[in-house]
Amino acid sequence: MQISMKCSVAVHCLIFIHEAKGIAKVTSNLLAESTGSNPVVIRNILSALKKAGLITVPRGTGGAELCADPSQITLYQIYSALEPDGMSSIIGIHPCQKSPCPVAQNIRQVLKTPYQKIEDSIQQTMEGITLQSMIDDFEQLAHPSDSDTARS
Repeated sequence: MQISMKCSVAVHCLIFIHEAKGIAKVTSNLLAESTGSNPVVIRNILSALKKAGLITVPRGTGGAELCADPSQITLYQIYSALEPDGMSSIIGIHPCQKSPCPVAQNIRQVLKTPYQKIEDSIQQTMEGITLQSMIDDFEQLAHPSDSDTARS
């Protein structure tokens, strides 16, 4: 019951794509090396991000680019691109309806409202986190002296 690692790999890829703009052509092999993932996994993630309209990837030549300003891309959009079942993949209910037990027969209905509240809260939180805020966090960690200089 967790957000799949595909989401963290996708965020990694998107930050990499942003940081490499104008410096390097971002290919699935380059992203695979950076993330430590198999290139096929990266291609599947990029395909999902492209299908969701978050990136463009020219056929054959590679060179992934963001389709929108990072401040307009939310963590929820990234997650949704990779998890077609949405929040229901985070919170599940065990299959037990066929049991003669009255608890088993009613547990889905009992959990429906509380689980929906949890899903709504998670979605709302994820919609409030942008790719830009994660890029800002990355840049602060990767270049701490730059942020110290900016404050002085």
